[in-house]
Amino acid sequence: MYPNLKSYIRNSKVNAPGISQARKGKLAQLAGYIRAKKGSGDPARLTFICTHNSRRSHLCQIWSAVMAEYLGLDHIQTYSGGTEATAFNPRAVAAVERAGFKVEDPGGENPRYNVFFDENKEPLVCFSKRFDDSHNPRRNFAAVMTCTDADENCPVVPGAEKRFSIPYVDPKESDGTPGEMETYDKRCRQIAMEMFYLMSQV
Repeated sequence: MYPNLKSYIRNSKVNAPGISQARKGKLAQLAGYIRAKKGSGDPARLTFICTHNSRRSHLCQIWSAVMAEYLGLDHIQTYSGGTEATAFNPRAVAAVERAGFKVEDPGGENPRYNVFFDENKEPLVCFSKRFDDSHNPRRNFAAVMTCTDADENCPVVPGAEKRFSIPYVDPKESDGTPGEMETYDKRCRQIAMEMFYLMSQV
């Protein structure tokens, strides 16, 4: 794993105790699902869902995968999707790069980014898609709702055996403002910290 990324993760570990009890409670429920899958010998498939699959759901997909790798959890598979498809927002991509990932951008309206965290591992392939896209599991997965809009507008996620609500404030609110970079970095750090806590409870 890249040294800068390892440093970022260690910082997430240090700050994880500062997560509120309410958030820990939500994350503990998801950790219980992952533990149960591990106990039964089945993979834990997590599909993170927000409205446009452009920011929060991608950050959750990436950080949950990397934290599982960091902690040696090999039965976890992570995905993301939206209630509609747009594109992985370049501002969120830039925040991931500042955190220590290496990102290959092939270009296009909805690029399939390759997100590298280790020279010896396959990259995570990140692009915007609906939650029911063929790239994602169709059954036996947990739907993790990362925004309140998707949670309210998508009351049923076909094929999901469990549903969890772990919403984050959309960094989109800062787009075009002087605090844009700071807001995206803050949300990236929060998600990294909470995904570390989540995987540490498995």
